[in-house]
Amino acid sequence: MLPDYTVIAWLLIVFSVYLTGVSKGGFAGGFGTLSVPLMALAISPTQAAGLLLPLLLVMDVFAVKAWWGKHDSAEVWRFVPGLFIGVTVGTLLFGSLSEQGVRLVLGLLSVVFAAYMLLKPVAKKPISSRWALPAASVCGFTSFIAHAGAPPMNMYLMPRKLSKETFIATCTVTYAVVNSIKLGPYVWLGEVNTTSAWASLLLVPVAWIGVRNGLWLQSRVNEKLFYRLVILAMFLVGFNLIYQAI
Repeated sequence: MLPDYTVIAWLLIVFSVYLTGVSKGGFAGGFGTLSVPLMALAISPTQAAGLLLPLLLVMDVFAVKAWWGKHDSAEVWRFVPGLFIGVTVGTLLFGSLSEQGVRLVLGLLSVVFAAYMLLKPVAKKPISSRWALPAASVCGFTSFIAHAGAPPMNMYLMPRKLSKETFIATCTVTYAVVNSIKLGPYVWLGEVNTTSAWASLLLVPVAWIGVRNGLWLQSRVNEKLFYRLVILAMFLVGFNLIYQAI
């Protein structure tokens, strides 16, 4: 049985899923972080997160298939322990967290980091890989709360000076890992249930179209412009999260 949402709610959900698919396809990854806040304009954030997770997993299959072999395996493995830590913390604190507080902190970090990258985009050398664990832990936590793992991941990966292709592929595989880790806790906590699963199934074609369009778009954008779009996405995501929190 499908959820009893209004027409406006369904339109926001469809647009959010499409936007996430485009992001999953590799075009300015980070725009997908807007999905839960957009959906939360019409339904509860918890419902939005539960509805979106199965779709994220479907999109991950399409995206990983397209980008597999182009990722930096070492970077992905550095993230795995932190992702487990972040998801575990999110699971244990579920129900006792201020969702608005998490959004505010994440939004501020996104805007500050994007401003830094815009004003000082060239570092003398990549940041140390030792930052992978704290970045991945925050990524796992924020991804669990609102599928908003892109800002922490970008904060670590962008200064690592990866090529556009490697950056996209590494993000894609890492997102697939964290979403797989989240599925068990989401089912256990009731965020993914029979009703939300039916809605997710209905939206699979929208997700597929979004991923395909994202793949088409990113292949036509050069590396310099791509990173500018990522920075723009972080600004938009950051300001949106701050607005949602306030």
